[in-house]
Amino acid sequence: MNSLGLSATDLATAVKNREVTAAETVAVSIGRIAELEGKVHALLTPLYDRALARASEIDRKIGKGEDAGPLAGVPVVVKDNLCMKGIRTTCGSRILENWHPPYDATVIRLLEEAGAVIIGKANMDEFAMGSSTENSAFFPTNNPWDLERVPGGSSGGSAAAVACGYAPLALGSDTGGFIRQPAAFCGVYGLKPTYGLVSRYGLVAFASSLDQVGPFARSVDDLALALDVLSTPDPADATSSRRCRPGYRACLGREDLKGLRVGVVKEFEAYPVQTEIREALGRVEGILRGAGAEFLPVSLPTTIEAGLPCYYILAPAEASSNLARYDGVRWGLSVEAEHLVDLYMKTRGEGFGAEVKRRILTGTYVLSSGYYDAYYLVAQKARTQISREFTEAFRNVDLLLMPTTPTLPFRQGENSEDPIQMYLSDVFTLPVNLASLPALSLNAGKSPGGLPVGVQFVGPRWGEETLLGAAEAVERVLGKPAAAFGGEWV
Repeated sequence: MNSLGLSATDLATAVKNREVTAAETVAVSIGRIAELEGKVHALLTPLYDRALARASEIDRKIGKGEDAGPLAGVPVVVKDNLCMKGIRTTCGSRILENWHPPYDATVIRLLEEAGAVIIGKANMDEFAMGSSTENSAFFPTNNPWDLERVPGGSSGGSAAAVACGYAPLALGSDTGGFIRQPAAFCGVYGLKPTYGLVSRYGLVAFASSLDQVGPFARSVDDLALALDVLSTPDPADATSSRRCRPGYRACLGREDLKGLRVGVVKEFEAYPVQTEIREALGRVEGILRGAGAEFLPVSLPTTIEAGLPCYYILAPAEASSNLARYDGVRWGLSVEAEHLVDLYMKTRGEGFGAEVKRRILTGTYVLSSGYYDAYYLVAQKARTQISREFTEAFRNVDLLLMPTTPTLPFRQGENSEDPIQMYLSDVFTLPVNLASLPALSLNAGKSPGGLPVGVQFVGPRWGEETLLGAAEAVERVLGKPAAAFGGEWV
C-alpha cells in the first residue's frame, strides 16, 4: 500500500488496521522530502531519526493491541516557532540558531499523544514577521507551483510541505494571516482558530494578543481531525478558553446549507483585487447558493479603512516588548562585548534581520512617551471598533466570504524593497486577528497560469463548525486540492 497522498484520517485508519505500518508511512514521507526538498526548501530541521524511532513505538503499541490515537502514524510538519524539548527551535532567526528548548509546546504534546509523528520543523519568516518566507535568516522557501514565486508567510514552509506531500498535516501560527495567506498561495487548506481555542503555550511569541496556532491540511476532514486533537483547554496558557469543545469531525457531513446566511462585505468591491480571485469568489458563491445558502450585504467600514494601520501599530508594539528578552545574556546568540550596553547592541544587531529590526523600532516608537496616546492608544480604540463591527455583522449572517489575498503568489524579490506593498498582502486577513475570530482559507481552483487561488470564510467567535461545514460543501464540488509535483493523492 502506497501511503503517499492519503488523508491523515485514512492514513491513521490504515496504520491502526495494519494495512501499512507507521514506519512505512514515515519512510514514504522521508522519500518524498528527499525528492523535492532541494527544489522547495520547506524545512529548517528534518527529524528523520526521531521520526523513525517514534514510528517504531507506534507500531509496537498497535502490535500489543493498544490504542495508538486518532493520528496514529500520521507524519506532521511543525513551524519552527513551536518549542520541542531538546530540538533546535530557531524561529527562522540567527539569534536562536542553536537554541534547544527545555520543554514541549502544548500542541506538540497533544500531537504526539494522539499518535502523530513529527518529521521536521518548517522554515518561516524570522519571528513570524513577513508574508513571503523570504525573511528567514537561513534561506527562502519556494512556492511548489512555481519555484520563482513565494509560498506566502510567515508559515510558508508549513504550507509548502503539505502542498508537496511531505505530510498530510502541518502546524503554523497566524498573527495577521500567516496560516491563511500561505495556504492560499500554496493551494491547501489553512485554519486560524478563534483566539483561545488552541493553546499558545510553547509558541514563541510575536504579538501575544494576536498569535494563534492552527493546522494546514489538504482536506476539510483532516482540518477537523487536527482541530479535535489541538483544541484542548490548557491550564498552562492563561488565554486558553475552558469552554466545552464540540467534536469537529462529528459536525461534518451535512448534505445542504439551507438556512446558512453568508455575508459579502460591500467595501471590498472597490478594493483592487486580481480578476482571478474575484472569479474564484464567484465560483464559491455559486456553489454555496446551489447548496441552499443565502447571501446578504455586510458593511465593515472601519475594518477596511483602519485594519491595516491598526495592526501595524499594535503588532510591532507587542513585538518590541516580547523580543526585548533576546539580549545575549540568558540564551540564544551572545556576541562578545566590552560592557553590557555594547553586548545588547552587538547581539541584537547581528542576531536580528532587517524586518525584525524595522518592527522593533516601530513598536518602540509608538510606545514611547511622546507618541503613545497618538498611535498606540488610538490603534487600541480602532481595534475595539473593528471587533464591534464584526459582532454587528454576525447578528445578521453566519459567516463572511472574503478574499484571502488581493493577489496571486508574487515573484520572489518583487516586494522585498517595498514593505508597504508586502504588508498589503495581509489586508484581508489581519482584521480577523484583531477581532480574535476564526477563519479558514480554502483553495478555489487555479489561475490560467496554473497558480492556486484562495478565498476565505470568516466566522464569529467559536464558529469553526460553520466554517468547516461551508468548506466541505465547496470541497464536494471542487474536489480536494491537487498535488504539487504530482503524486497519487486521495
